[in-house]
Amino acid sequence: MSQAWRASAIGLTAIVALSCLTLAAQTGDTAALQQRLNAEFKLTTITADRSDIVTAGDIVAIHKPGLIMYATNSPMPPSNTYKNGRIGQGWGGFGKDLAIGMAAPGGATAANYPHRPFVSEEKCWVTGIQAQRDGVLFQLYSDPYDNIRYYANLKIPFPDKKTVPPVDMAMQLVAEVLTVVPQDQSAQQAPPAPGGGQPPAAANEQVPAPVAPPPPAPMPDIAPPPPPADTPPPTIAIGQTMDQVTAAFGQPLKVAKLGVKVIFYYKDMKVTFTDRKVSDVE
Repeated sequence: MSQAWRASAIGLTAIVALSCLTLAAQTGDTAALQQRLNAEFKLTTITADRSDIVTAGDIVAIHKPGLIMYATNSPMPPSNTYKNGRIGQGWGGFGKDLAIGMAAPGGATAANYPHRPFVSEEKCWVTGIQAQRDGVLFQLYSDPYDNIRYYANLKIPFPDKKTVPPVDMAMQLVAEVLTVVPQDQSAQQAPPAPGGGQPPAAANEQVPAPVAPPPPAPMPDIAPPPPPADTPPPTIAIGQTMDQVTAAFGQPLKVAKLGVKVIFYYKDMKVTFTDRKVSDVE
């Protein structure tokens, strides 16, 4: 009787240990995946009422069609799920629409808030990321379209919803849907090496002495320019071109490209261009 009880206790302990190991295998990589996601995507901070960006993070490109965003005055964002190469709403989106209707004031429904579909390669911002046991949840936020900003949730489920895949595999799955848009690399190019970028001479190579350039020809006397008149401060108007804006205000601190729109960020001003002409100034 005692031996049977011990065997039963040992068997029960083994089952519990195996269950714990299985649970660890399912959930153990979420922390590492979250750390990798945080390193890959710099989040954007928005205002409490979701009306504007406080701190701009990375711009991401949406590589799959079907994403739907709702205007930010909706009490909750819609739910989107990536499945079979497309983004759709499915039953999860239907349930979220019901929840929006319950939270909306005055008997409004999800249909009362502006919707916008996003096509492949359109761009947006990321305001939140959560590595979950069955997938990765992104919170997305758009630039204004006709003075309306949009937001949405996008779930990228794992192939096996009961198992968290290795971090690299999970990141490959995310990259099928969203990737960070690289910033312009031209400003990050290294300056040319002294001497026009030529490689340095070997230690035993005879380097000819530099030849002094001939002196410049004397310039004729030129009358000094008249004193400058009082110059009014630069102005900006709807319809001006990018060249007109940069001629008046100089190069922007940052440039963001979202579809057909381009945004110039100055110290105290944000200028939005549509088809390379000013469409909004904030």
